[in-house]
Amino acid sequence: MDYQPVTVQRHARPHTTKHGAESRYWRQFKHPVFVKEYAPVTSVHFSPAKPHRYAVTAATRVQIYAPRTQKVTKTISRFKDVARSGHIRADGKLVVAGDDTGLVQLFDINSRAILRTFDSHKQPVHVTKFSALSPTQVLSCSDDTTVKLWDVPSQAEAVTFMSHTDYVRSGEVSSSNPHLILTGSYDGTMRLHDSRSGECEMVMGGDSTTAPPVEEVLMLPSGTIALSTAGPILRVWDINAGGRCIQALSNHQKTVTSLAFDANAGRLLTGSLDQMVKVYDISTYKVVHTMRYPAAILCLAISPDQTHIAAGMSDGTLSVRRRQPKASEAGAEYATVLKTGTYESFLGGILPSVGQGRVKSKTTSRPVGDANELRIESKRTRRLREYDRLLKAFKYSAALDAVLRKNVPPTTTFSLMQELIHRDGLKSALSGRDDVLLEPILRLLVKHVTDPRFGELVCDVASLLIELYSPVFGQSPLVDSLLLRLRKKVLAEVRLQKELTKAKGTLDMVFSCVALASASQKA
Repeated sequence: MDYQPVTVQRHARPHTTKHGAESRYWRQFKHPVFVKEYAPVTSVHFSPAKPHRYAVTAATRVQIYAPRTQKVTKTISRFKDVARSGHIRADGKLVVAGDDTGLVQLFDINSRAILRTFDSHKQPVHVTKFSALSPTQVLSCSDDTTVKLWDVPSQAEAVTFMSHTDYVRSGEVSSSNPHLILTGSYDGTMRLHDSRSGECEMVMGGDSTTAPPVEEVLMLPSGTIALSTAGPILRVWDINAGGRCIQALSNHQKTVTSLAFDANAGRLLTGSLDQMVKVYDISTYKVVHTMRYPAAILCLAISPDQTHIAAGMSDGTLSVRRRQPKASEAGAEYATVLKTGTYESFLGGILPSVGQGRVKSKTTSRPVGDANELRIESKRTRRLREYDRLLKAFKYSAALDAVLRKNVPPTTTFSLMQELIHRDGLKSALSGRDDVLLEPILRLLVKHVTDPRFGELVCDVASLLIELYSPVFGQSPLVDSLLLRLRKKVLAEVRLQKELTKAKGTLDMVFSCVALASASQKA
């Protein structure tokens, strides 16, 4: 019968130490680049068009950054007061921004020339955005409580909404219907407007006079679900059900200031004044990952190709986290073209590859051997580890010494001890040792005596050591000190277990009383 190697026991780790596939993906956004601005960064927006440049609004200017180099390529500073909400159009050619004088300006992103000026607002404009489906329209929301939709070619107001009663600090045009506009205000309400009727069609929230101000709103691409943040609470609204709140999530400690979807709108990112960014799974609205930043977050954006996460903070810092895309992602668009079969059809099914020879088409058949051919399976002899070789030779003491080295994990060491117990060889492995050879064993026991994975086995080994070496205790100061440390840790663990038992008994009494009270109420 062949020798069976020692089976190393695998202990389940605590849930908090595990990183699932979702967490591993978001942890790829690393190596943050920090850029210091002169004032708080109030807005970050990525261009939908490649190369996905992004506009950063801070102080009296809007700066356009290149995502590859993180360098400023254009600076737009033609503002008389603090600039707000720099937003790039879908084609990447124009940028719109408001300021604290109430002015809304449209710029050519390359020449930085002012193309249009809209000056109807009387107070600061905190929101300026292009309509996703109608690029010739611009939305603006102001502290004068009005929401306006502008027609760019005629430089005129298309429609004005005046249903809010306080500052309007958030808003967007639906990406599924260019006539629907969602806005959030400091009056505690979120409202859905229709540009065709010029009226507010739906009011969400604001049921009480003390309703917290709405900081940010967002609408799913389907146009059926709306999201809003008021204080630390994230709320989910069903528009089809008349604006009914279907979820209220409180995972932040302070006000949530920004919302952003990933490219597929399958994940929601929220930024807060508590310096945290949380990632939600839209299907369950559960937090799947958390990122920490050095200051309070005012704005947040993720690039359309999901390679950059940019966050603006209250201390004037812009943080850009980058993810290196995989080769399969980089060549996805070329793979889509090749899957059509046109390329293979015209070139005879041979695809050239840079740096390699000629790649044969997938339709090329591979040679197949005779169906009756006998194939002999080859087996590679598995090499035994050092402690397995010693254990196979019945050298129990040497096998134990081999797993007491620093680079051997404790799971392996205690698995070998368990195997020695099964072989009735632990006593012979521990016998005949001097203080130098006893030291690593005692240090191991002291270190792991309170570990619930190994505690029972540590007690068995310690009892055997005391039985074997009690006649010579007191002759080695090193061994005596280690034994005293082991005794102190055992006594401390016993006291802790007694306290936990008392606490458990108290909690059991409380739960029993609650259960009896609820049962009597039902009766």
